[in-house]
Amino acid sequence: MHKTISCFCLLLLVTFKLSAQQAQVNAPITSLAELQSRLTTHVNEARFAAATWGVKIVSLDSKKTVFEHDAGKLFSPASNCKLYTMALALDQLGGDYRIKTSLYSAVKPDKRGTLKGDLIVYGRGDPTINARLNGGDIYCALQPLVAALTNGGVRRISGDIVGDETFITGSPYGSGWAWDDVNYYYGAEISALTINDNTLRVSVQPGGKVGEPCQLSIAPLTSYVVLSNRTQTIAAGGKHDINFFRPGEQNVIYVTGQMPLDATNYSDEVTMHDPAKLFVMFFKEALQRNGIKVSGKVRTVNWLSPRAHLVNEAKWVELGAVESLPMRDINREVQKPSQNLYTDLVLGHVGALAGQRISNRTNVSDTTNHTETVIGRISSEDLGVRELERFLKKIGVQRGDVEFEEGSGLSRNNLVTPNATVTLLDYMSRQAEAESYLRALPLAGVDGSLRNRMKKTRAEGNVHAKTGTLRWANALSGYVTTAAGERLAFCLMLNRYQAPDAEHAARNELDKIAVILAEFGVRTNQQP
Repeated sequence: MHKTISCFCLLLLVTFKLSAQQAQVNAPITSLAELQSRLTTHVNEARFAAATWGVKIVSLDSKKTVFEHDAGKLFSPASNCKLYTMALALDQLGGDYRIKTSLYSAVKPDKRGTLKGDLIVYGRGDPTINARLNGGDIYCALQPLVAALTNGGVRRISGDIVGDETFITGSPYGSGWAWDDVNYYYGAEISALTINDNTLRVSVQPGGKVGEPCQLSIAPLTSYVVLSNRTQTIAAGGKHDINFFRPGEQNVIYVTGQMPLDATNYSDEVTMHDPAKLFVMFFKEALQRNGIKVSGKVRTVNWLSPRAHLVNEAKWVELGAVESLPMRDINREVQKPSQNLYTDLVLGHVGALAGQRISNRTNVSDTTNHTETVIGRISSEDLGVRELERFLKKIGVQRGDVEFEEGSGLSRNNLVTPNATVTLLDYMSRQAEAESYLRALPLAGVDGSLRNRMKKTRAEGNVHAKTGTLRWANALSGYVTTAAGERLAFCLMLNRYQAPDAEHAARNELDKIAVILAEFGVRTNQQP
Protein backbone atom coordinates (compact mmCIF):
# COMPACT_ATOMS: atom_id res chain seq x y z
CA MET A 1 0.00 0.00 0.00
CA HIS A 2 2.76 2.43 1.01
CA LYS A 3 4.69 1.50 -2.16
CA THR A 4 1.61 2.30 -4.31
CA ILE A 5 1.17 5.68 -2.60
CA SER A 6 4.87 6.48 -3.08
CA CYS A 7 4.69 5.66 -6.80
CA PHE A 8 1.55 7.76 -7.15
CA CYS A 9 3.21 10.71 -5.42
CA LEU A 10 6.28 10.36 -7.63
CA LEU A 11 4.04 10.32 -10.72
CA LEU A 12 2.28 13.47 -9.53
CA LEU A 13 5.64 15.16 -8.93
CA VAL A 14 6.93 14.28 -12.41
CA THR A 15 3.65 15.38 -14.02
CA PHE A 16 3.74 18.67 -12.10
CA LYS A 17 7.36 19.25 -13.12
CA LEU A 18 6.65 18.56 -16.80
CA SER A 19 3.57 20.82 -16.69
CA ALA A 20 5.63 23.60 -15.13
CA GLN A 21 8.31 23.20 -17.81
CA GLN A 22 5.67 23.29 -20.58
CA ALA A 23 4.07 26.38 -19.05
CA GLN A 24 7.49 28.05 -19.01
CA VAL A 25 8.03 27.18 -22.68
CA ASN A 26 4.62 28.57 -23.65
CA ALA A 27 4.90 31.72 -21.51
CA PRO A 28 5.19 35.04 -23.38
CA ILE A 29 8.76 36.27 -23.85
CA THR A 30 9.13 39.71 -22.31
CA SER A 31 12.69 40.69 -23.18
CA LEU A 32 15.42 40.16 -25.75
CA ALA A 33 17.55 38.39 -23.13
CA GLU A 34 14.69 35.98 -22.46
CA LEU A 35 14.26 35.34 -26.18
CA GLN A 36 17.95 34.57 -26.52
CA SER A 37 17.80 32.25 -23.53
CA ARG A 38 14.80 30.41 -24.96
CA LEU A 39 16.52 29.91 -28.32
CA THR A 40 19.77 28.84 -26.68
CA THR A 41 17.88 26.21 -24.70
CA HIS A 42 16.13 24.97 -27.82
CA VAL A 43 19.22 24.44 -30.00
CA ASN A 44 21.05 22.74 -27.12
CA GLU A 45 18.38 20.13 -26.39
CA ALA A 46 19.83 16.64 -25.89
CA ARG A 47 18.21 15.30 -29.08
CA PHE A 48 20.52 17.56 -31.12
CA ALA A 49 23.71 16.21 -29.52
CA ALA A 50 24.84 14.51 -32.75
CA ALA A 51 23.45 17.22 -35.04
CA THR A 52 24.67 20.72 -35.92
CA TRP A 53 22.63 23.90 -35.63
CA GLY A 54 23.40 27.17 -37.40
CA VAL A 55 21.24 30.18 -36.59
CA LYS A 56 21.40 33.89 -37.38
CA ILE A 57 18.58 36.36 -36.71
CA VAL A 58 18.94 40.08 -37.40
CA SER A 59 16.51 43.00 -37.13
CA LEU A 60 16.10 44.79 -40.45
CA ASP A 61 14.87 47.81 -38.51
CA SER A 62 17.38 48.25 -35.68
CA LYS A 63 20.18 46.26 -37.42
CA LYS A 64 20.77 44.43 -34.12
CA THR A 65 21.75 40.79 -34.08
CA VAL A 66 18.84 39.20 -32.24
CA PHE A 67 20.42 35.76 -31.89
CA GLU A 68 23.19 33.67 -33.38
CA HIS A 69 24.53 30.18 -32.91
CA ASP A 70 27.50 28.93 -34.93
CA ALA A 71 26.57 31.50 -37.57
CA GLY A 72 30.06 31.47 -39.03
CA LYS A 73 30.17 27.73 -39.67
CA LEU A 74 29.48 26.15 -43.06
CA PHE A 75 26.29 24.11 -43.48
CA SER A 76 24.59 22.25 -46.30
CA PRO A 77 21.81 24.67 -47.33
CA ALA A 78 19.84 22.38 -49.69
CA SER A 79 17.25 24.52 -51.52
CA ASN A 80 18.18 27.64 -49.58
CA CYS A 81 20.65 27.97 -52.48
CA LYS A 82 17.73 29.25 -54.57
CA LEU A 83 17.74 32.43 -52.49
CA TYR A 84 21.23 33.15 -53.83
CA THR A 85 20.79 32.18 -57.48
CA MET A 86 17.59 34.16 -57.95
CA ALA A 87 18.97 37.17 -56.06
CA LEU A 88 21.90 37.14 -58.49
CA ALA A 89 19.54 37.10 -61.50
CA LEU A 90 17.33 39.88 -60.15
CA ASP A 91 20.35 42.01 -59.25
CA GLN A 92 22.18 41.48 -62.53
CA LEU A 93 19.27 41.32 -65.00
CA GLY A 94 16.37 43.05 -63.22
CA GLY A 95 12.82 41.97 -62.47
CA ASP A 96 11.51 42.89 -65.93
CA TYR A 97 14.06 40.75 -67.75
CA ARG A 98 12.66 38.02 -70.00
CA ILE A 99 14.41 35.05 -71.59
CA LYS A 100 13.90 34.88 -75.35
CA THR A 101 13.39 31.82 -77.55
CA SER A 102 14.00 32.60 -81.23
CA LEU A 103 13.05 31.07 -84.57
CA TYR A 104 15.88 31.38 -87.08
CA SER A 105 16.61 30.36 -90.64
CA ALA A 106 19.33 30.97 -93.20
CA VAL A 107 16.88 32.75 -95.53
CA LYS A 108 13.51 34.43 -95.43
CA PRO A 109 10.43 32.55 -96.66
CA ASP A 110 9.51 33.08 -100.30
CA LYS A 111 6.37 34.90 -101.47
CA ARG A 112 4.28 31.75 -101.11
CA GLY A 113 5.38 31.31 -97.49
CA THR A 114 7.77 28.43 -98.11
CA LEU A 115 10.90 28.33 -96.00
CA LYS A 116 13.52 26.64 -98.15
CA GLY A 117 15.79 25.11 -95.57
CA ASP A 118 15.81 24.34 -91.88
CA LEU A 119 13.93 26.12 -89.14
CA ILE A 120 16.12 26.58 -86.07
CA VAL A 121 14.44 26.82 -82.68
CA TYR A 122 17.08 28.57 -80.59
CA GLY A 123 16.57 28.28 -76.83
CA ARG A 124 18.22 30.38 -74.14
CA GLY A 125 16.84 28.61 -71.08
CA ASP A 126 13.21 29.77 -70.83
CA PRO A 127 11.71 27.44 -68.19
CA THR A 128 8.11 28.55 -68.60
CA ILE A 129 7.02 26.76 -71.80
CA ASN A 130 4.99 24.06 -70.12
CA ALA A 131 1.51 22.63 -69.80
CA ARG A 132 1.24 23.49 -66.10
CA LEU A 133 1.16 27.23 -66.76
CA ASN A 134 -1.21 26.80 -69.71
CA GLY A 135 -4.22 24.94 -68.38
CA GLY A 136 -2.55 21.56 -68.78
CA ASP A 137 -2.25 21.94 -72.57
CA ILE A 138 1.25 21.74 -74.04
CA TYR A 139 0.05 22.95 -77.43
CA CYS A 140 -1.43 26.04 -75.81
CA ALA A 141 2.03 26.67 -74.33
CA LEU A 142 3.56 26.44 -77.82
CA GLN A 143 0.93 28.53 -79.58
CA PRO A 144 2.77 31.87 -79.12
CA LEU A 145 5.80 30.34 -80.86
CA VAL A 146 3.60 29.06 -83.69
CA ALA A 147 2.01 32.50 -84.02
CA ALA A 148 5.46 34.12 -84.12
CA LEU A 149 6.32 31.91 -87.11
CA THR A 150 3.09 32.49 -89.01
CA ASN A 151 3.38 36.23 -88.37
CA GLY A 152 6.77 35.93 -90.05
CA GLY A 153 5.03 34.68 -93.17
CA VAL A 154 5.91 30.98 -92.96
CA ARG A 155 3.33 28.51 -94.30
CA ARG A 156 5.56 25.57 -95.24
CA ILE A 157 9.01 24.31 -94.20
CA SER A 158 11.00 22.25 -96.71
CA GLY A 159 13.82 21.38 -94.31
CA ASP A 160 14.16 20.09 -90.75
CA ILE A 161 13.06 21.49 -87.42
CA VAL A 162 16.34 21.90 -85.52
CA GLY A 163 16.33 22.30 -81.76
CA ASP A 164 19.41 24.36 -80.93
CA GLU A 165 20.45 24.20 -77.26
CA THR A 166 24.01 25.50 -77.70
CA PHE A 167 23.39 28.67 -75.66
CA ILE A 168 23.87 26.80 -72.36
CA THR A 169 26.95 24.61 -72.30
CA GLY A 170 28.20 21.85 -70.06
CA SER A 171 26.66 18.73 -68.57
CA PRO A 172 22.86 18.35 -68.61
CA TYR A 173 23.17 17.46 -64.93
CA GLY A 174 24.19 19.85 -62.19
CA SER A 175 27.57 19.41 -60.55
CA GLY A 176 27.39 17.30 -57.41
CA TRP A 177 24.04 15.68 -58.18
CA ALA A 178 23.66 12.06 -57.10
CA TRP A 179 23.29 9.59 -59.98
CA ASP A 180 19.79 8.52 -58.89
CA ASP A 181 18.49 12.12 -58.74
CA VAL A 182 17.96 12.10 -62.51
CA ASN A 183 15.04 9.66 -62.32
CA TYR A 184 12.96 12.11 -60.32
CA TYR A 185 11.29 15.36 -61.41
CA TYR A 186 13.66 17.38 -59.23
CA GLY A 187 16.64 16.05 -61.21
CA ALA A 188 15.41 16.89 -64.74
CA GLU A 189 18.09 17.52 -67.37
CA ILE A 190 19.23 21.10 -67.91
CA SER A 191 18.75 22.31 -71.49
CA ALA A 192 18.58 25.70 -73.14
CA LEU A 193 15.54 24.31 -74.96
CA THR A 194 13.31 23.14 -72.13
CA ILE A 195 9.70 21.97 -72.40
CA ASN A 196 7.13 20.90 -69.82
CA ASP A 197 9.74 21.02 -67.04
CA ASN A 198 11.54 18.30 -69.05
CA THR A 199 9.19 15.69 -67.62
CA LEU A 200 6.18 13.64 -68.66
CA ARG A 201 3.46 12.39 -66.33
CA VAL A 202 3.01 8.63 -66.30
CA SER A 203 -0.30 7.37 -64.87
CA VAL A 204 -1.17 3.85 -63.75
CA GLN A 205 -4.60 2.29 -63.25
CA PRO A 206 -5.48 -1.31 -62.33
CA GLY A 207 -6.26 -3.72 -65.15
CA GLY A 208 -9.67 -5.20 -65.84
CA LYS A 209 -9.13 -8.21 -63.58
CA VAL A 210 -6.66 -9.81 -61.19
CA GLY A 211 -3.50 -10.99 -62.93
CA GLU A 212 -3.69 -8.56 -65.84
CA PRO A 213 -1.07 -5.84 -66.39
CA CYS A 214 -2.04 -2.42 -65.14
CA GLN A 215 -3.13 0.24 -67.66
CA LEU A 216 -0.51 2.88 -68.42
CA SER A 217 -0.86 6.33 -69.98
CA ILE A 218 1.38 9.31 -70.51
CA ALA A 219 0.75 13.05 -70.66
CA PRO A 220 1.30 15.07 -72.70
CA LEU A 221 0.80 12.25 -75.19
CA THR A 222 3.92 11.57 -77.25
CA SER A 223 5.77 8.76 -78.99
CA TYR A 224 9.07 10.12 -77.69
CA VAL A 225 9.19 7.57 -74.87
CA VAL A 226 8.51 3.86 -74.62
CA LEU A 227 6.67 2.46 -71.61
CA SER A 228 7.79 -1.02 -70.56
CA ASN A 229 4.88 -2.45 -68.56
CA ARG A 230 6.11 -4.84 -65.86
CA THR A 231 3.08 -4.39 -63.58
CA GLN A 232 0.33 -6.66 -62.30
CA THR A 233 -3.19 -6.13 -61.00
CA ILE A 234 -3.78 -7.88 -57.66
CA ALA A 235 -6.87 -8.55 -55.56
CA ALA A 236 -8.77 -5.66 -54.00
CA GLY A 237 -7.41 -4.57 -50.65
CA GLY A 238 -3.84 -5.57 -51.51
CA LYS A 239 -0.76 -3.40 -51.12
CA HIS A 240 -0.17 -0.70 -53.71
CA ASP A 241 3.45 -0.59 -54.93
CA ILE A 242 4.30 1.10 -58.25
CA ASN A 243 7.78 2.22 -59.31
CA PHE A 244 9.19 4.07 -62.33
CA PHE A 245 12.73 3.70 -63.61
CA ARG A 246 14.36 5.30 -66.65
CA PRO A 247 17.95 4.22 -67.33
CA GLY A 248 20.35 7.10 -67.93
CA GLU A 249 20.39 8.60 -71.43
CA GLN A 250 17.47 6.40 -72.53
CA ASN A 251 13.82 7.19 -73.03
CA VAL A 252 12.45 3.84 -71.95
CA ILE A 253 10.44 4.00 -68.74
CA TYR A 254 10.17 0.72 -66.88
CA VAL A 255 6.99 0.59 -64.80
CA THR A 256 7.08 -2.16 -62.18
CA GLY A 257 5.04 -3.28 -59.20
CA GLN A 258 1.45 -4.06 -58.37
CA MET A 259 -1.85 -2.25 -57.97
CA PRO A 260 -5.03 -3.57 -56.26
CA LEU A 261 -8.14 -3.96 -58.37
CA ASP A 262 -9.96 -1.34 -56.26
CA ALA A 263 -7.12 1.22 -56.32
CA THR A 264 -7.44 4.67 -57.81
CA ASN A 265 -5.15 6.24 -60.38
CA TYR A 266 -1.49 6.67 -59.42
CA SER A 267 0.81 9.02 -61.33
CA ASP A 268 4.16 10.73 -61.12
CA GLU A 269 6.46 12.96 -63.17
CA VAL A 270 9.29 11.15 -64.95
CA THR A 271 12.27 12.98 -66.45
CA MET A 272 13.21 12.78 -70.12
CA HIS A 273 16.58 12.42 -71.80
CA ASP A 274 17.44 15.01 -74.50
CA PRO A 275 14.50 17.35 -73.76
CA ALA A 276 15.43 19.61 -76.70
CA LYS A 277 14.34 16.83 -79.05
CA LEU A 278 11.08 16.44 -77.14
CA PHE A 279 10.61 20.19 -77.58
CA VAL A 280 10.93 20.10 -81.37
CA MET A 281 8.73 17.00 -81.62
CA PHE A 282 5.93 18.80 -79.81
CA PHE A 283 6.61 21.95 -81.84
CA LYS A 284 6.44 20.11 -85.16
CA GLU A 285 3.08 18.66 -84.12
CA ALA A 286 1.90 22.13 -83.06
CA LEU A 287 2.88 23.52 -86.48
CA GLN A 288 1.02 20.76 -88.31
CA ARG A 289 -2.07 21.33 -86.15
CA ASN A 290 -1.96 24.93 -87.36
CA GLY A 291 -1.72 23.97 -91.03
CA ILE A 292 2.02 24.50 -91.45
CA LYS A 293 3.53 21.63 -93.43
CA VAL A 294 6.96 20.34 -92.45
CA SER A 295 8.77 18.16 -95.00
CA GLY A 296 11.85 17.37 -92.95
CA LYS A 297 12.55 15.61 -89.69
CA VAL A 298 13.37 16.84 -86.19
CA ARG A 299 16.89 16.93 -84.80
CA THR A 300 18.92 18.74 -82.19
CA VAL A 301 22.26 20.54 -81.87
CA ASN A 302 24.14 21.02 -78.61
CA TRP A 303 27.52 22.46 -77.66
CA LEU A 304 29.22 19.12 -78.37
CA SER A 305 27.78 18.72 -81.86
CA PRO A 306 30.45 18.64 -84.63
CA ARG A 307 29.17 21.83 -86.28
CA ALA A 308 28.22 23.70 -83.11
CA HIS A 309 31.09 26.16 -83.65
CA LEU A 310 29.36 27.32 -86.85
CA VAL A 311 26.44 28.74 -84.89
CA ASN A 312 26.21 32.40 -85.81
CA GLU A 313 23.11 34.11 -84.55
CA ALA A 314 24.15 37.43 -86.11
CA LYS A 315 24.01 35.95 -89.62
CA TRP A 316 20.67 34.20 -89.24
CA VAL A 317 17.26 35.61 -90.11
CA GLU A 318 15.04 35.85 -87.04
CA LEU A 319 11.55 34.89 -88.21
CA GLY A 320 9.96 35.37 -84.81
CA ALA A 321 10.49 35.01 -81.08
CA VAL A 322 8.67 34.56 -77.79
CA GLU A 323 9.68 35.67 -74.32
CA SER A 324 9.38 34.09 -70.90
CA LEU A 325 7.62 35.45 -67.88
CA PRO A 326 9.50 38.36 -66.27
CA MET A 327 12.37 37.30 -64.00
CA ARG A 328 10.47 38.35 -60.89
CA ASP A 329 7.70 35.92 -61.87
CA ILE A 330 10.20 33.17 -62.68
CA ASN A 331 11.54 33.74 -59.17
CA ARG A 332 8.07 33.05 -57.79
CA GLU A 333 7.83 29.86 -59.87
CA VAL A 334 11.22 28.85 -58.44
CA GLN A 335 10.73 29.65 -54.76
CA LYS A 336 7.14 28.65 -54.03
CA PRO A 337 7.42 24.98 -55.13
CA SER A 338 11.25 24.87 -54.84
CA GLN A 339 11.83 24.18 -58.53
CA ASN A 340 15.37 22.93 -59.20
CA LEU A 341 15.37 22.95 -63.01
CA TYR A 342 14.26 26.58 -63.29
CA THR A 343 16.97 27.67 -60.86
CA ASP A 344 19.75 25.87 -62.70
CA LEU A 345 18.48 27.22 -66.02
CA VAL A 346 18.65 30.77 -64.63
CA LEU A 347 22.20 30.19 -63.37
CA GLY A 348 23.15 28.71 -66.77
CA HIS A 349 21.58 31.70 -68.53
CA VAL A 350 23.52 34.17 -66.39
CA GLY A 351 26.69 32.15 -67.05
CA ALA A 352 26.08 32.04 -70.80
CA LEU A 353 25.67 35.83 -70.89
CA ALA A 354 28.96 36.12 -68.99
CA GLY A 355 30.56 33.87 -71.60
CA GLN A 356 29.34 36.16 -74.35
CA ARG A 357 30.87 39.14 -72.57
CA ILE A 358 34.18 37.29 -72.37
CA SER A 359 33.99 36.56 -76.09
CA ASN A 360 33.30 40.20 -76.83
CA ARG A 361 36.27 41.32 -74.74
CA THR A 362 38.58 38.94 -76.60
CA ASN A 363 37.44 40.41 -79.95
CA VAL A 364 36.20 37.12 -81.37
CA SER A 365 34.47 37.81 -84.68
CA ASP A 366 31.59 35.45 -83.89
CA THR A 367 30.30 37.24 -80.82
CA THR A 368 27.36 34.90 -80.29
CA ASN A 369 29.53 31.81 -80.05
CA HIS A 370 31.96 31.40 -77.18
CA THR A 371 32.62 27.73 -77.97
CA GLU A 372 36.24 28.28 -79.00
CA THR A 373 37.12 30.91 -76.38
CA VAL A 374 35.30 29.72 -73.27
CA ILE A 375 33.38 26.53 -73.86
CA GLY A 376 35.39 23.38 -73.45
CA ARG A 377 37.20 24.99 -70.55
CA ILE A 378 34.39 26.54 -68.52
CA SER A 379 30.72 25.53 -68.54
CA SER A 380 27.79 27.94 -68.31
CA GLU A 381 27.22 26.61 -64.80
CA ASP A 382 30.80 27.43 -63.77
CA LEU A 383 30.55 30.88 -65.31
CA GLY A 384 27.29 31.43 -63.42
CA VAL A 385 28.97 30.44 -60.15
CA ARG A 386 31.74 32.96 -60.91
CA GLU A 387 29.12 35.66 -61.38
CA LEU A 388 27.57 34.64 -58.06
CA GLU A 389 30.94 34.99 -56.34
CA ARG A 390 31.31 38.53 -57.72
CA PHE A 391 27.80 39.41 -56.59
CA LEU A 392 28.40 38.11 -53.06
CA LYS A 393 31.63 40.06 -52.77
CA LYS A 394 29.76 43.20 -53.82
CA ILE A 395 27.08 42.81 -51.14
CA GLY A 396 29.58 42.15 -48.35
CA VAL A 397 29.51 38.38 -47.89
CA GLN A 398 32.81 37.23 -46.42
CA ARG A 399 35.16 35.19 -48.59
CA GLY A 400 34.71 31.47 -47.91
CA ASP A 401 31.21 31.87 -46.46
CA VAL A 402 29.58 30.51 -49.65
CA GLU A 403 30.80 27.55 -51.68
CA PHE A 404 28.52 26.68 -54.62
CA GLU A 405 29.03 24.29 -57.51
CA GLU A 406 25.46 24.50 -58.89
CA GLY A 407 22.46 26.74 -58.40
CA SER A 408 19.47 24.84 -57.01
CA GLY A 409 20.90 23.17 -53.91
CA LEU A 410 20.54 19.60 -55.12
CA SER A 411 24.31 19.22 -54.82
CA ARG A 412 25.37 17.87 -51.44
CA ASN A 413 28.62 19.82 -51.85
CA ASN A 414 27.15 23.33 -51.68
CA LEU A 415 27.95 25.09 -48.41
CA VAL A 416 26.94 28.40 -46.81
CA THR A 417 27.08 30.08 -43.42
CA PRO A 418 24.04 31.57 -41.70
CA ASN A 419 25.96 34.86 -41.67
CA ALA A 420 26.06 34.86 -45.48
CA THR A 421 22.37 34.06 -45.89
CA VAL A 422 21.27 36.85 -43.55
CA THR A 423 23.61 39.28 -45.32
CA LEU A 424 21.91 38.30 -48.58
CA LEU A 425 18.40 38.67 -47.13
CA ASP A 426 19.27 42.06 -45.67
CA TYR A 427 20.69 43.26 -49.00
CA MET A 428 17.66 42.08 -50.99
CA SER A 429 15.29 43.80 -48.53
CA ARG A 430 16.75 47.15 -49.64
CA GLN A 431 16.71 46.67 -53.42
CA ALA A 432 14.27 47.67 -56.14
CA GLU A 433 12.91 44.10 -56.27
CA ALA A 434 12.62 43.78 -52.48
CA GLU A 435 8.85 43.34 -52.51
CA SER A 436 8.81 40.78 -55.33
CA TYR A 437 11.68 38.89 -53.70
CA LEU A 438 9.70 38.71 -50.45
CA ARG A 439 6.40 37.74 -52.11
CA ALA A 440 8.05 34.98 -54.16
CA LEU A 441 8.94 33.07 -50.99
CA PRO A 442 6.56 30.42 -49.60
CA LEU A 443 4.12 31.88 -47.06
CA ALA A 444 3.64 29.90 -43.86
CA GLY A 445 0.34 28.03 -43.74
CA VAL A 446 -0.72 29.48 -47.10
CA ASP A 447 1.25 28.37 -50.17
CA GLY A 448 4.29 26.73 -51.68
CA SER A 449 6.42 24.39 -49.62
CA LEU A 450 5.12 26.04 -46.40
CA ARG A 451 1.42 25.64 -47.14
CA ASN A 452 0.95 22.95 -44.47
CA ARG A 453 3.35 24.35 -41.89
CA MET A 454 2.89 26.69 -38.90
CA LYS A 455 -0.90 26.74 -39.32
CA LYS A 456 -2.93 28.31 -36.51
CA THR A 457 0.09 30.15 -35.16
CA ARG A 458 1.19 33.76 -35.33
CA ALA A 459 3.59 32.71 -38.09
CA GLU A 460 0.73 31.74 -40.45
CA GLY A 461 0.41 34.32 -43.22
CA ASN A 462 3.42 36.11 -41.77
CA VAL A 463 6.61 34.10 -42.26
CA HIS A 464 7.96 34.32 -45.83
CA ALA A 465 10.77 31.79 -46.05
CA LYS A 466 12.60 29.36 -48.30
CA THR A 467 12.67 25.76 -47.21
CA GLY A 468 15.59 23.41 -47.82
CA THR A 469 15.54 19.64 -47.50
CA LEU A 470 18.04 16.90 -48.28
CA ARG A 471 18.60 13.59 -46.48
CA TRP A 472 20.70 15.13 -43.70
CA ALA A 473 20.13 18.83 -44.31
CA ASN A 474 17.18 21.00 -43.33
CA ALA A 475 16.92 24.77 -43.56
CA LEU A 476 14.45 27.62 -43.30
CA SER A 477 15.51 31.17 -44.15
CA GLY A 478 13.54 34.33 -44.82
CA TYR A 479 11.59 37.10 -43.17
CA VAL A 480 9.15 37.45 -40.27
CA THR A 481 7.37 40.39 -38.64
CA THR A 482 7.24 40.10 -34.86
CA ALA A 483 4.20 40.77 -32.71
CA ALA A 484 5.83 44.14 -31.96
CA GLY A 485 5.84 44.98 -35.67
CA GLU A 486 9.59 44.58 -36.17
CA ARG A 487 10.99 43.02 -39.36
CA LEU A 488 13.52 40.25 -38.89
CA ALA A 489 15.66 38.33 -41.35
CA PHE A 490 16.59 34.84 -40.22
CA CYS A 491 18.53 31.76 -41.29
CA LEU A 492 17.94 28.42 -39.55
CA MET A 493 20.02 25.40 -40.55
CA LEU A 494 19.90 21.94 -38.99
CA ASN A 495 22.27 19.32 -40.41
CA ARG A 496 22.84 15.65 -39.58
CA TYR A 497 19.81 15.44 -37.31
CA GLN A 498 18.13 12.11 -36.59
CA ALA A 499 14.63 12.83 -35.31
CA PRO A 500 13.60 10.60 -32.37
CA ASP A 501 9.94 10.69 -33.46
CA ALA A 502 7.52 12.45 -35.84
CA GLU A 503 6.73 15.16 -33.29
CA HIS A 504 10.36 16.24 -33.32
CA ALA A 505 10.92 16.06 -37.08
CA ALA A 506 13.49 18.54 -38.40
CA ARG A 507 10.89 20.77 -40.02
CA ASN A 508 9.02 21.05 -36.71
CA GLU A 509 12.21 22.05 -34.92
CA LEU A 510 12.81 24.82 -37.48
CA ASP A 511 9.19 25.96 -37.33
CA LYS A 512 9.30 26.28 -33.53
CA ILE A 513 11.90 29.02 -33.84
CA ALA A 514 9.97 30.84 -36.60
CA VAL A 515 6.83 30.80 -34.44
CA ILE A 516 8.74 32.10 -31.41
CA LEU A 517 10.00 35.01 -33.52
CA ALA A 518 6.51 35.78 -34.81
CA GLU A 519 5.19 35.86 -31.24
CA PHE A 520 7.98 38.05 -29.85
CA GLY A 521 6.33 41.22 -28.57
CA VAL A 522 9.26 43.49 -27.73
CA ARG A 523 11.17 45.70 -30.16
CA THR A 524 14.92 45.23 -30.15
CA ASN A 525 15.64 48.98 -30.24
CA GLN A 526 13.97 49.22 -26.82
CA GLN A 527 16.35 46.64 -25.36
CA PRO A 528 19.81 47.26 -23.88
